[in-house]
Amino acid sequence: MSDNALHDAFFALHHGLPRQGPGSDATSARLLAMAGPLPARARALDLGCGPGRSALLLAARAGAQVTAVDLHEPFLDELRRSAEARGLGGAIHTVHADMGALPFPDGSFDAVWAESSAYSIGFDTALEKWRRLIAPGGSLVLTECEWTAETPSAEARAFWDRHYALRTTAENCSAAVAAGYDVLGLYRQPESDWDEYYGPLAERADAADPGAPGMAEALAATREEIAVRRKHGSEYGYTGYVLRPADPRWRTRPETAADIPAVRAVNAAAFPSADEAALVDALRLDGDAWLPGLSYVAEAADGSVAAYALLTRCRIGGVPALALAPVATAPRHQRQGAGQAVVRAVLDAARVRGEGPVVVLGHPEYYPRFGFEIASGHGIRTSFAVPEEALMVLALDGSRDVPRGTITYPAAFGV
Repeated sequence: MSDNALHDAFFALHHGLPRQGPGSDATSARLLAMAGPLPARARALDLGCGPGRSALLLAARAGAQVTAVDLHEPFLDELRRSAEARGLGGAIHTVHADMGALPFPDGSFDAVWAESSAYSIGFDTALEKWRRLIAPGGSLVLTECEWTAETPSAEARAFWDRHYALRTTAENCSAAVAAGYDVLGLYRQPESDWDEYYGPLAERADAADPGAPGMAEALAATREEIAVRRKHGSEYGYTGYVLRPADPRWRTRPETAADIPAVRAVNAAAFPSADEAALVDALRLDGDAWLPGLSYVAEAADGSVAAYALLTRCRIGGVPALALAPVATAPRHQRQGAGQAVVRAVLDAARVRGEGPVVVLGHPEYYPRFGFEIASGHGIRTSFAVPEEALMVLALDGSRDVPRGTITYPAAFGV
């Protein structure tokens, strides 16, 4: 059997299917919302677009001018027909090209999009090659299959080791941060996204002629993939990543011992009293609460400490979690992005460590930009009275799997 016969059989199974990987319009819309508002007539790049479900959504819902790239011309034909049928022909431009060698100038796109396609060149390569294409303020949205179980079974590992080396969310977050990105948000895709892909594919496989050239091998591979998912689906899954190149104005890093006086000064200057500065000093002495590497500063161009953010150990219903407090920006650097930069950096540091949920008691119009949601919706509460909208929680791994119960803060908080 020739490679061409297997290639043709594979695409015969996939042509005309609504999706070429796990996903849904609901997931695409959620990722779009997490990326934040796009400019009018935003320029979007859909890489490995397949038949173009994401490209159509970006054009219809975001009013974007979409450049859709794929190496398989029949998929682009499908997309052009769909776009014309929906009155979106003028908003979608198809390009037959390799996503690993793109012909576009730097800064060409407000959104670079890749659902279920980055694996074809590898997550790290995608991060490296696509970063230059993102315009200032723009985002990279991509989905990646990764381990969700702490100890995947030998059978699941053996299957994926033959096809694609999966990593954990923490490992992929580490790669994104090392590549110069901030993580704007993560979203663990639901099982229904796999059903939207495998349901039609399984029906197509059942109707296929196994005697066609290459088809028996293509069917065997497809059925094995579906069977492994059915048996081991709790061990791996797709996660959506919304990334943005880190703000170059602020260098963020863990604090050092030499920073302590400056950190104290920033906290004292940012708040009406010295209570927050004293709180940080007290937390440093609490071995159960203080987590080395999760006390972060943002430096101004002159090397001075412009902003500060701290995560310490708390518990939700007895389960380990993190508390974000305090967050402080020196008055002369406020409203310039330093506070956002240091918050994103310390949250990313916690993601890289594989930490669990983070709670914050703060301004309800500020913290949702980092992905925080009202904690009461997750059954989380405090032992003291606070406005419901001010208590928020963030699941660092993009899931909604957070513990329920009352928050126990470190003793230094005095609550």
